[in-house]
Amino acid sequence: MSLHEQFKTTIMPELQKTFGLKNRMQVPSVRKVVLNVGVGKFTKEKQYIENVEHTLQRITGLKPVRTKARTSISNFKIREGNIVGVCVTLRGKRMYDFLEKLLRVTLPRVRDFRGISKKGFDARGNYTLGFKEHLAFPEIKADEVDFIHGLEITIHTSARSKERGLQLLTAMGFPFAS
Repeated sequence: MSLHEQFKTTIMPELQKTFGLKNRMQVPSVRKVVLNVGVGKFTKEKQYIENVEHTLQRITGLKPVRTKARTSISNFKIREGNIVGVCVTLRGKRMYDFLEKLLRVTLPRVRDFRGISKKGFDARGNYTLGFKEHLAFPEIKADEVDFIHGLEITIHTSARSKERGLQLLTAMGFPFAS
């Protein structure tokens, strides 16, 4: 059973009962997942940015968007309009497929994995998870990689608090460290 079917049939009624909600539409759910890579000091290196784009495209199956600096910051040698990152937004079926792959394949492949931190929640119930190496994803072959970079995954939920967001992701199977 896929994660989306499991969410609709078992997780949603369970959360509805836990929170004491009358309507299924009030139950918190995952709205979107955003993968983001900042290019940092490599803003001038076109090959590095293309490599990051290719990596995100292999991981998600979607073409990434280059993000540009809105303002100039002289201390970081960034000019307005410079490329400072690459991101992909996932919704719907692709989002649930990605979350399933993240939970069942990618997280177990992380070295010295002891669970993910509960500190990644913001006040609105959204969760951010960071990877130091993108090699944990099964689509990436270690011998084909020129540059190793990290990436950030933000899971946007309709939960309105940290506690509800934590309960939602725990019910979905996220392995939080105790």
